[in-house]
Amino acid sequence: MATTLEQQAEQAAESMTDLVERLARAARTAQAVLARMPSPERARALELAAQALRRAAPDVLAANARDIAAGEANGLSPAMLDRLRLDEKRLEGIAQAVADVAALPDPTGDVIDRTVRPNGMVLERVRIPIGVIGIIYESRPNVTADAAALCVRAGNAVLLRGGSEAVHSNRAIHAALVAGLVEGGVPAAAVQLLPTQDRAAVGAMLAAAGLIDMIVPRGGKSLVARVQADARVPVLAHLDGNNHTYIDRSADADMAKAIALNAKLRRTGICGAMETLLIDACYPDPHGLLEPLLAAGCELRGDARAQAIDPRILPATDEDWDTEYLEAILTVGIVDGIDDALAHIARHSSKHTDAIVAEDAAVAERFLSEVDSAIVMLNASSQFADGGEFGLGAEIGIATGRLHARGPVALEGLTTYKWLVRGSGQIRP
Repeated sequence: MATTLEQQAEQAAESMTDLVERLARAARTAQAVLARMPSPERARALELAAQALRRAAPDVLAANARDIAAGEANGLSPAMLDRLRLDEKRLEGIAQAVADVAALPDPTGDVIDRTVRPNGMVLERVRIPIGVIGIIYESRPNVTADAAALCVRAGNAVLLRGGSEAVHSNRAIHAALVAGLVEGGVPAAAVQLLPTQDRAAVGAMLAAAGLIDMIVPRGGKSLVARVQADARVPVLAHLDGNNHTYIDRSADADMAKAIALNAKLRRTGICGAMETLLIDACYPDPHGLLEPLLAAGCELRGDARAQAIDPRILPATDEDWDTEYLEAILTVGIVDGIDDALAHIARHSSKHTDAIVAEDAAVAERFLSEVDSAIVMLNASSQFADGGEFGLGAEIGIATGRLHARGPVALEGLTTYKWLVRGSGQIRP
């Protein structure tokens, strides 16, 4: 008798559960080996992985071209295509990021603090790897390399589940990285890419409590929402980047124009891109601030006072103030000073990255102190919201929650700690 659609779906889910369990158990075994490897050996394996990625550049770029062609045929947005696209320069940047991670200090084994109790017992908190980490991500093939490098450097095994739009790129990058890592003595199962694009695999990863120690989602709001709603594994959430830049009345005009233009248009498809520009009503030249954006082809949507500045500014809807566009669209609001700016950001920010341009030190310090975001900037473009730019080598993502890690998550964010207690025969009275 033919199975029903419901039975077929159940069987598929069961097979994905079996697959994820098998991969996770292999990852656990590999992680134990990886954690015992001396730090210099792990670093050397990553250097070899970077070299292997450079050697594989023709294969990776050919695979990426297949993904780009499929994305264009399937109507991917320009922002998504930009995230997906690789060229020689971007691929070299990915390889260099792997090499940079190899050169970073290894946090594992660091003694966070040490105390001696009155009874003579010595207590230490020591950093250790988290274990097996699952990364669920969309579009960006660089995440395959960044996640692998960071996890290996910190002694973690990783299960990677990339999006279907980057499937060929991810497989080519993964194959090159693993070849280099294995040459350096790292077990192949320490870095595994799920061999399927079946969506049931995501559900199986989210349900793999006890097999996967932490899930990191990197993608759109719907992906992160699903992960947070369904996961039985702890989640390190990377939410959307609805980022604001506030131009105070005291801002230097040339600096304000340069930062606003860069924050929005350097790369519109990254999570650090500015999505809302707030301008103090007393700023002396709002038109001069907005003209370069309009001239560069950016669509502006604003409130009534912003629209009065230039007839090319379209009316903003309520939804616009909460939208991560990831393209050349910007919402513009006129606010009555720092209090109004802070209130607007508190209502609409996704708590990713928010910035102020100001020369008034008191206003700047209020903004830095009172904006409750993972990254708060003064007189700098929000496009710097990136682990590499923070000197972290690379990043797993930018965490916008409050627990464990916040902001760009790199090596330290991929560790936990344990207590080491050394006694000399003490017993508790």
